[in-house]
Amino acid sequence: MIYMDNNATTPIDPKVCEKMSQFLKEYFGNPSSLYPIGRKVKEIITEAREIIAKALGAKRTEIIFTGSGTEADNFSIRGVLDAYPEKNEFITSAIEHPAVIETAIYLEKKGMKVIYIPVDQHGIIDLDFLKDSITPQTALISIMHANNELGTIQPIETVVKIAKEKEVLVHTDAVQSFGKINVNVDKLGVDLLSISAHKIYGPKGIGALYIRKGTNILPLIYGGHQERQIRAGTENTAGIVGFGEAVQILLERGERDKKRIEKLADRLKKGIEEKIPKLKFNGHEKNRIKGTLNISFLGLEAEAILLALATKEIYVSTGSACSEGSEETSHVLSAIGLKPDVARSSIRMSLGRFNLEEDIDIVLCELPEMVEKLREISALDVDEY
Repeated sequence: MIYMDNNATTPIDPKVCEKMSQFLKEYFGNPSSLYPIGRKVKEIITEAREIIAKALGAKRTEIIFTGSGTEADNFSIRGVLDAYPEKNEFITSAIEHPAVIETAIYLEKKGMKVIYIPVDQHGIIDLDFLKDSITPQTALISIMHANNELGTIQPIETVVKIAKEKEVLVHTDAVQSFGKINVNVDKLGVDLLSISAHKIYGPKGIGALYIRKGTNILPLIYGGHQERQIRAGTENTAGIVGFGEAVQILLERGERDKKRIEKLADRLKKGIEEKIPKLKFNGHEKNRIKGTLNISFLGLEAEAILLALATKEIYVSTGSACSEGSEETSHVLSAIGLKPDVARSSIRMSLGRFNLEEDIDIVLCELPEMVEKLREISALDVDEY
């Protein structure tokens, strides 16, 4: 199997499995209990929280565990907006993850004004439009750090500078950037930041939200006193342990992984360019996560390529895993100006820790022949594009 859909999810690292398995066998106490078996679990959770805080350049008390990156996004947006009921405007970008876009649509139905910042052909937000959009009624700006479909990296530090001049809070969805590039909350300057374990070789069902000390936010989930009394519910202890271990591995080998993945991706991109005509690479040439390649194969349907590759046990995607199966054109590719037929011809290859040189060799051997055969039988005319 050749897995090239690491932006959708990553294989769990064996060391993470081992750590979680050991924990599940030895500890069952509720971390809210005061007796020793509960307090021990609480200590283990605290250790994981400290590791994640260290990786983000944050304080331990600024990390709140959630059930996913999606929950962290929802929590940050709705929690801040609930804390400022006198304000009725929310700003985001046109290419956010569905976790943010669908929340924005919900807010609009509730009567809130939502402003969507447009992007250029590379997926970079229009900073002048952002600056002109902020009013005294703006409660929050949410702009993702790196796009999940394109890999394009946004100028978050500049966004924060613009926002701070108007005393507006900033949230960033860093689910796709954390573990692939340096993510430091003080350098970025954001007030809130979302991450997820299953994008960094950890378990599914566990995420985290960084909340800068002093940020006004109300709970999304009510109940018990867990997570500083702003995220109720007994903690996913095994998930937290796995998350902590995944981040510890990241601290130890993340830079080494990054260099190797970027080298593999550069070789894959160059090989595809040389072997297959009528292509379009989407996203920013330099300002992007290099391990993410979004490619339009003009004159074809992406699903045909995906299924043909799957017969060889090569797995890629057509975009966000959270919108797979939708017949609509990717909102991200539409936002950067691609025509519908071009957008529908686009696949995403995202490389990760466990990809090998041999994987690149096989893909560069199989893919050109597949594309050629599919174009021979395609009803679409490649010369129309």
